[in-house]
Amino acid sequence: MEIDTESLDSGLFHMPTIFWDFDGVLLNSNAIRDKGFEMVLSEFPKEQVEELLVYHRANGGLSRYVKFRYFFENIRQEQLSDEDLQKWAKAFSEIMLANLCDPKLMIEPTCNFVLSKPPYAMHIVSGSDQTELRILCKELGLNQSFVSIHGSPKPKKEWVKELLLEYNYNPQECILIGDSINDWEAAHSNGISFMAYNNPKIEHLSNAKIEF
Repeated sequence: MEIDTESLDSGLFHMPTIFWDFDGVLLNSNAIRDKGFEMVLSEFPKEQVEELLVYHRANGGLSRYVKFRYFFENIRQEQLSDEDLQKWAKAFSEIMLANLCDPKLMIEPTCNFVLSKPPYAMHIVSGSDQTELRILCKELGLNQSFVSIHGSPKPKKEWVKELLLEYNYNPQECILIGDSINDWEAAHSNGISFMAYNNPKIEHLSNAKIEF
């Protein structure tokens, strides 16, 4: 791995800690997640589901819990109980587990790096459901490469904050790699560096670069 620190303070990445997003960074899963929302919400008007997909694609780092609540409460103007929210999220997760446990979906450059077990502390912080995420990582053989794997319903920025404190990491020695504006927000709010991956629209937000 090569880290370009020309725009940063000298020595910033001495023994870095890497926080990884999952969808679109380690697994080519975004299109399948789109389809999952379409399947779960197939009983509702297509134009409403498409409105959700626009929101979903613009906020890739947010959890399905936020997105289902947005669909019902903002788009459909209906109240959604916590119990019903869990039912929708469970139905979505069942579709994801049936379709994402496929090694062909692994993004080769990043997964090869992760599987090489480099001498860095690495964590996954994802908007995906935490239970589902841990099952996928185990099935795909990725879990042993990470110190910990975390997902929703707790927001990503809160996971980063907690991990910085729990492991006493120096924020100046940490980077978050992600593909959405929400990933940048999680990095920025915790004072760590950010690298956009697999999304040219947010490359201008990067303040560090890793060559895999």
